[in-house]
Amino acid sequence: MSPFKKATIPAAGLALIAGLAVAGSHGAGPFDAAIKARQSQMKLYAFNLGMLGAMAKGEMEYNAETAAGAAENLAKLSTMSMAAAWPQGSDNSAVDGTRALPAIWEKYPDIVEKSKAMSEAAATLADVAGTDLDALRGAIGDVGKACGGCHKPYRAEES
Repeated sequence: MSPFKKATIPAAGLALIAGLAVAGSHGAGPFDAAIKARQSQMKLYAFNLGMLGAMAKGEMEYNAETAAGAAENLAKLSTMSMAAAWPQGSDNSAVDGTRALPAIWEKYPDIVEKSKAMSEAAATLADVAGTDLDALRGAIGDVGKACGGCHKPYRAEES
């Protein structure tokens, strides 16, 4: 095989792969990255809350270090600026793959207040989760209420 053919075949393969990647990215919706980002944040919430909830219910042995770390993660997650992950028009009536209801953008001041409540509840939990199990149990309920405060009015039921 000539040196030209040896160089051309790999180059053509790379060009084909690059072309497919570009074509694939053009097929993605304009809100895909934003939806994935906010869903990722919610999965991190669920992961950390899952450990804390299991400890609070006695389904997992209480570990002060693990509890403190998970609660601190929640507190940090709740203070992240995620406004870019919630562009108007990225609701479940406009795009597939999300349970966010259009009401989120209609009642933005309420969302801001509910976000503050989540941050405050998570901060309180982070302050006490690593001290003892009773303190964890006393504070985790407010985090759950804060989560439900948004999920109940602004998230569609799972289908």
